[in-house]
Amino acid sequence: MNNNYFFALGLMSGTSLDGVDIVYVKFKRNDYSFFEILQAETIPYSIEWKQQLQNAIHFSSDELKKLDISYGKYLASLINNFVFNYKIEELAFVASHGHTILHEPDKGITLQIGYGNEIAKLTKQKVVCDFRTQDVKLGGQGAPLVPIGDELLFSNINYCLNLGGFSNVSYHNKVSRIAFDICPVNIVLNLYANKLGLEYDASGEIASKGTINKVLLEKLNQLEFYQKNPPKSLGLEWVQQQILPLIDSLEKDVSNVLRTFVEHVAMQISSVLEDSKSVLITGGGVFNVFLIDRIKCYTNVKIVKASNNLINYKEALIFAFLGVLKIDNQINCLKSVTGASQNHSSGIVFLP
Repeated sequence: MNNNYFFALGLMSGTSLDGVDIVYVKFKRNDYSFFEILQAETIPYSIEWKQQLQNAIHFSSDELKKLDISYGKYLASLINNFVFNYKIEELAFVASHGHTILHEPDKGITLQIGYGNEIAKLTKQKVVCDFRTQDVKLGGQGAPLVPIGDELLFSNINYCLNLGGFSNVSYHNKVSRIAFDICPVNIVLNLYANKLGLEYDASGEIASKGTINKVLLEKLNQLEFYQKNPPKSLGLEWVQQQILPLIDSLEKDVSNVLRTFVEHVAMQISSVLEDSKSVLITGGGVFNVFLIDRIKCYTNVKIVKASNNLINYKEALIFAFLGVLKIDNQINCLKSVTGASQNHSSGIVFLP
């Protein structure tokens, strides 16, 4: 046992349904800003799991309770396999984000499945999970939660931008940490790529060959959400209610949809970033070369080069860090970010 360091697992499942990200992280006890991702892996979802998670928004409360438990068992099996495959011997705890099924914080609703008690029982590990519920009960958005990690682990960078199912940004405005969801990204782009029989539009190649539908672009940019001030967050429900009907009513050609939506994303992101500031970009959208090029066309920021592990696993890393803070009873949820009534230490701890 090394008394200067401790080790944790972080799990993240994003709205784009790529799979479950698992990281094994080494933290320094007296300086959390020192960390190292030792092992990392994304376990893709089977077709059956992907369909269940996509359709769960329509499940009854009883069906969701069953799914919560079965998904917890599934995560436990992934954790046990990960620990076995990488021969992990030192592990203080597991921090699991779970998978978001419902997120309407203005109605006091948020649900991340993956029952922590089930995970703790089957892995025989301490588990920290359910990071969003407490914040929503305190009047917050329950999102984004990553900014506390940006504040403490990446304080030398002006903007931390994530390009996942949704894009979100985090920055310090000289008074406090501000963060919010900007717009959908892969949750929409992947959906239309799926219509062509593809998992995603690799490098944005299909989008680059499409034509911008100017009417659609204008209507997307005029959506009410973009006029709101932070704190604000997005969920699948909003995409289904606001984005998809608009796209489907105005454009049928998939390449044109992708081209138009990439432009929309680039415009919304660039409206947030200030020229000449440093930005760390992570998430799967980093590999969409065409999208990154369009963002660069609208803003003159200095993009900080990140390792592939950081690009792919930053959210899982920071959920491990949220677990560190929760177990240490330190603040891991900022009211300046979520709009909650107070800063707080969020999450529930389950013992094996």
